[in-house]
Amino acid sequence: MKTRLHDTGLRVKARQVAAQAQAWRTELSVGLLTTLIGAALLHIAAGVGASVYAASLLSYGLLVCMILHTSPATFRRDGPGLANRVTFLRAALVMPVAAMALLPGHLDAGATYWLLGLAAIALTLDGLDGALARRTGRVTAFGARFDMELDALLILVLALLVWQTGQTGIWVLLIGLMRYLFIAAGWRWSWLQGELPPSRRRQTVCVLQSVALLMALAPVVPAGLASAVALGALIVLSYSFIVDVLWLYRQGSCLAGECR
Repeated sequence: MKTRLHDTGLRVKARQVAAQAQAWRTELSVGLLTTLIGAALLHIAAGVGASVYAASLLSYGLLVCMILHTSPATFRRDGPGLANRVTFLRAALVMPVAAMALLPGHLDAGATYWLLGLAAIALTLDGLDGALARRTGRVTAFGARFDMELDALLILVLALLVWQTGQTGIWVLLIGLMRYLFIAAGWRWSWLQGELPPSRRRQTVCVLQSVALLMALAPVVPAGLASAVALGALIVLSYSFIVDVLWLYRQGSCLAGECR
């Protein structure tokens, strides 16, 4: 009986994923093409080995799995919306960049400049998706989370690349890992899982991290200057997290009846 119920559940889940794939069909095709174009630029123009195709497709496959399993059921009826399409395009641009973090042996100056170009385009499109969501009345929790997770992934990938190119020490990974450490801490201290209010400071700091890491990654920037820029970004990021942690702590204390 349990086996039959399990099999039924798997079939239902498979149908749900297939339905989501149908809703995202255009985006999945455009995203795949964008990822392959990015990989082709790195392979043909920058001389990166053909393994960049496999690494890019692997990254893209993981992205698609995440999308199909987490996007809301309403998308099957209404589609993902223009804002989520822009976010997905940004994600497809990031996939070849993420792939290069898996291929550190190919990180010469030529490849790095192409990575800077792809990452800069993805960063330029950041903010457009949110503006479109508000303009079209399609603001959703999924869209906000998708945008936030993509920003976090790009920052982590850029931090990895900066370290792998030798521009800074391994400490630069703290910039990319800090949000994930914050989430992990929430598993131990539940008050860290509280909902933070919208913050212009937080958005500005997020953009600052990406810009600082792009600058540090540029081959024309000396290692000393790259380290100084990345360290400044890390200090600002740490300050922002401290502000949020203190706010959540006060909110948790108030809920516990200890508010003064």
